Amino acid sequence: MNRKTSIKNSPDQLETILNSIGDGVFTVDEEWTITFFNRAAEKITGVPRQEAVGSRCCDVFRASICETDCALRHTIDTGKPVINRAVYIINSDGKRIPISISTSLLRDGNGKIIGGVETFRDLSRVERLRKELEKSYTFEDIVSKSAAMLKIFNILPAIANSDSTVLIEGASGTGKELIARAIHNLSPRKKRPLIAVNCGALPDTLLESELFGYKAGAFTDAKKDKPGRFVLANGGTIFLDEIGDISPALQVRLLRVLQEKAVEPLGGVGSVKIDVRVLAATNRDLSKLVDEGKFRQDLFYRINIIRLVMPPLVERKEDIPILVEHFIGKLNQIYGKDINGVSPETLRILMKHDFPGNIRELENILEHAFVLCEGGIILPDHLPDNLSSKSSAIQADSASTLNDLEAQFLLAALKRNAWNRQATAEELGIHKTTLYRKIHKLNLNLPDRDGRSKGLSEE
Repeated sequence: MNRKTSIKNSPDQLETILNSIGDGVFTVDEEWTITFFNRAAEKITGVPRQEAVGSRCCDVFRASICETDCALRHTIDTGKPVINRAVYIINSDGKRIPISISTSLLRDGNGKIIGGVETFRDLSRVERLRKELEKSYTFEDIVSKSAAMLKIFNILPAIANSDSTVLIEGASGTGKELIARAIHNLSPRKKRPLIAVNCGALPDTLLESELFGYKAGAFTDAKKDKPGRFVLANGGTIFLDEIGDISPALQVRLLRVLQEKAVEPLGGVGSVKIDVRVLAATNRDLSKLVDEGKFRQDLFYRINIIRLVMPPLVERKEDIPILVEHFIGKLNQIYGKDINGVSPETLRILMKHDFPGNIRELENILEHAFVLCEGGIILPDHLPDNLSSKSSAIQADSASTLNDLEAQFLLAALKRNAWNRQATAEELGIHKTTLYRKIHKLNLNLPDRDGRSKGLSEE
């Protein structure tokens, strides 16, 4: 008798093996009653085996998906296994435990389905490490692990400590206002007001009165004096968003305010001295507008003392998973839900999308999904129609897509570091041997020599 037959015909030996592994294992019959519960399952859930066996699995696990999106039910109904799905359970002490589950059908010797089997792994330690790692990728309310954003994170404290004017450039939805708020919150002016003005949202005449204020009688509806935003921001910071949209006439007045550090309200006869730091932002190319004569060169030089460029989300796709997690945590608080994350297929769809609306678009997509999601995991069907329709096409080439993305990301990092593997590994926060393994796994073609004129084999 061979070993395989021996184990199959010896329940005691099989139970010994299942009790010796680190993953929890349990089986259920067709009535969802637990028929087997191994030692690791006891340890993870805190429920003794004698209490678990004979109970319904939903009463033992109290998982986030039990009521509406049971993985084991899905497997029994469809015959398709679930592999490494992340969910939460509530243990015997009422503590929420993150686990990864896999399911399959349970058949008798004749191949008849008699129930299901589920294995699960405690992810608590992984979760703790993830949270520690997330801290290193979070600056104020900005979340990123892209090299371009981490460079901005590194210089923001020094920028904040100065009083220089800052120009923040980037497409709409890239987080320009978050950067402005971070600069103010880190600055010596943090206890004074931060006043934000969207220059592109107001007509010229109204914007002028908003910025500089007016005196009673300056125009028909001016019944009393009104201080402008510059005066309201005195001692603090003013954030001029979409500064590229203001008219040439208003550019002249704004330049005078920045030069003289004083404002003259509409209808006034004197100036009011102000002490205000100016932060400006635009989604347009101001240098090109200067060349076209649409933006004053002297004003451009006045606001372009320090320039920060926010990369679009399509250039920092490695941020999508941590941004998804960040927004899910935020939306859980807003909506009072307990959604644990997105399914692997949903994440693949998001990674494939180009996000013309950048981070703001990603947040809106997830909010849309939150409204529709009744279970613990956001599925492709919960996404807006233009994204969920891509599910089948993406599913067909998901493996190659993820490998391509990882390859592109690693090649970009290596190129930034002149193909130096040690420097690249340090930038990415991984060990050099891990980087070697990924290079070989993805079959990346690298130059023979790195940027220090040494052979790569010497690294």
